[in-house]
Amino acid sequence: MNFDYTETQQLIAESARDFAKQFIEPYVMEWDEKQIFPVDVLKKAGAFGFMGILVPEQYGGSGFGYHEYIAVLNEISMVDPSIGLSIAAHNSLCTNHILTFGNDEQKAKWIPKLASAEWIGAWGLTEHNTGSDAGGMSTTAVKDGDHWIINGAKNFITHGKSGDIAVVIVRTGEKGDSRGITAFVVERGTPGFTSGKKEDKLGMRASETAEMVFTDCRIPDANRLGPIGDGFIQSMKILDGGRISIGALSLGVANGAYKAALKYSKERVQFGKPISQFQGISFKLAEMATDIEASELLLHKAAFEKNAGRSMTKIGAMCKMFASEACVRIANEAVQIHGGYGYIKDFPVEKFYRDAKLCTIGEGTTEIQKVVISRHLLK
Repeated sequence: MNFDYTETQQLIAESARDFAKQFIEPYVMEWDEKQIFPVDVLKKAGAFGFMGILVPEQYGGSGFGYHEYIAVLNEISMVDPSIGLSIAAHNSLCTNHILTFGNDEQKAKWIPKLASAEWIGAWGLTEHNTGSDAGGMSTTAVKDGDHWIINGAKNFITHGKSGDIAVVIVRTGEKGDSRGITAFVVERGTPGFTSGKKEDKLGMRASETAEMVFTDCRIPDANRLGPIGDGFIQSMKILDGGRISIGALSLGVANGAYKAALKYSKERVQFGKPISQFQGISFKLAEMATDIEASELLLHKAAFEKNAGRSMTKIGAMCKMFASEACVRIANEAVQIHGGYGYIKDFPVEKFYRDAKLCTIGEGTTEIQKVVISRHLLK
């Protein structure tokens, strides 16, 4: 086993680090306070190859695997988790769903625009009354000749307003039937496809989260991804890889909060010495650093399995659960180490603290990850 990054992986991480420093870091708090979704920055990320990391070169992507993907998300999320979240959702949900389950014609039509960030992608599974219970969705698609008519709404959708294209998972059969759900691609501008409420969030405020609304939205059967009734099964497979994304996002949050706390602890003097020299602080730092190492190892184990094309549902759930819970603990301790200064916006840890919590909720709550893991253990 080799735990070192390859030269290429190191260069990719450095490129992401430089990108974040130049195009993201100066604007983090402005975007957060005004809830600005910086579409232009995602377009720039496309030029750097970050919006098509997992896309083969034949479709205009970078042609890399999940180890490189983790490296990019970690570096960007250390600076602003909101931008990390948007890059993750674009890559692992919308783009990857079309790449994995689309036919050759569909991939040739849509993937190059997504890989370059000419188009920003959204992915719609969650509804108002169906969070973890995705099988109980109400949004429907009814066949009408060579077309489908979609009615309903999706909420908590990353890029729900600004996305140029969305993969939407809707009911084509009976409610509660996992074989009664189908995935479709809907382009922005299609009549009947509109946006609803943009959410006012605790954290991740520069990543747009909004409703997508469908009112007699008519799309051709050519926009259907895979066989009728396969949408739920497809979504669960997409979420397996998506959990690596959220784990990598969590790793970036944890690293950002830890590094800020470590720096502050060396600079803050109390009772004649830096607070890092007090055992109460140094032990916190030790626990934080250990959680980060464990998160990273789990993530790269999941990435290894995913790159190898092997089943990684259990390890994916493990890395997502552990890394997300760890980043919440680490962000909390980072605020504590800063004391009163951790509670004000002059220091970065209050934002990491707010951003961290979403990681334990999005793409499957911690409780759902435990369900997934325990089912695999008890087979």
